[in-house]
Amino acid sequence: MTVVFVSATGTEVGKTFVSRGLVRALKSRGRIVEVLKPVQSGFDPREAEGSDAGLLIAANGEEPTLERIAAAAPFRFEAPLAPHLAARREGKSIDAAAVVAFCRERIAHRKDVMVIEGVGGIMAPLDDSRTVVDLIVALGVPVVLVTGSYLGTLSHTLTALDVAHRRGLTIAAVVVSQTPGGTVALDETLTTMQTFAKGVPVLALPRLPAEVGPEHAVFDELAELVCPAAAA
Repeated sequence: MTVVFVSATGTEVGKTFVSRGLVRALKSRGRIVEVLKPVQSGFDPREAEGSDAGLLIAANGEEPTLERIAAAAPFRFEAPLAPHLAARREGKSIDAAAVVAFCRERIAHRKDVMVIEGVGGIMAPLDDSRTVVDLIVALGVPVVLVTGSYLGTLSHTLTALDVAHRRGLTIAAVVVSQTPGGTVALDETLTTMQTFAKGVPVLALPRLPAEVGPEHAVFDELAELVCPAAAA
């Protein structure tokens, strides 16, 4: 497994945090990692370093210059909305076929491992007829699904898994990222998720400092699921 797509059940559940941790863990194993964030909404060029793409690039040990960000995230929009709505605010539209073509070209020419971070949740619309899941299906790559531990996450996560399975996607892992101030215990969420998500590894990610290192057990375990050492 040398390409993985990090998606989520929705926004603000820790998708970029997990992507960064995975990138660092893979690098600590000696892998050459490339990162993509093909579509990004909520992008402010004045704060480019703190954008999702900027943070991914920095996690990969590179300076998040505007040039590198443009190469990793060519479809960028300022409004923090669903991609098709953010594009519409700028009088534009997203060509989903062009997004697929961009990703396929970069995948074909990768040197080793590639981590692709999606935008919003797995069912976030890209245009008037296609969603993020359509992009993943077109690429045919496995998925790391990130979710929270908030009340309601079980329904959201199991719904996302059902959609993924119906579309023939491979789920490499589900990562339950602890929701700040959540009313449901992380271990209870994990246990229930493991009961229903049969055959899918489910990892619990406690709330961690923003700059936690790749040596953290959760990210190391995730890296092993994505790129087993025996296959390196």
